[in-house]
Amino acid sequence: MQRKRLDVSEEAVLREKLRKIEALFAGAGTIGERTAAEAAFGRVQARLAELQGRDKAIEMQFSLRDQWSRRLFLALCRRYGLKPYRLYRQRLTTVMLRVPQAFVDQVLWPEFQELNGALMQYLNDVTDRVIREEVHRDTSEATEIVQALPSK
Repeated sequence: MQRKRLDVSEEAVLREKLRKIEALFAGAGTIGERTAAEAAFGRVQARLAELQGRDKAIEMQFSLRDQWSRRLFLALCRRYGLKPYRLYRQRLTTVMLRVPQAFVDQVLWPEFQELNGALMQYLNDVTDRVIREEVHRDTSEATEIVQALPSK
């Protein structure tokens, strides 16, 4: 029972961190408040609309190395009203998007990187803890051994 409470607490910390990162990229002044978060989201939407009116949307390809990063990126795109897709026969790790380059450079990609970093750290911590508690307490990497070159 104690373990479940700890996991919920860690998840709550991650969720709050993700909200703060999003609010930071949206330019919110009071990060923690719900109204500020809604206003921040509105500013990002307005920024996207401005860039779409000013800059031409181009087709961009993103290669995301794992399912968690891909899922996060897809959700972030959809949150901003973008429509991610894949072309026939592209790898599952590929995501295509028609969007102004400036929006990707200034908002979408930096926000994704921050959110993804927080998510990866959380997943790594959970994995280490589960392995340490349920499999073996030593979760360190394998020892690197320098092999001598064969003598002639």
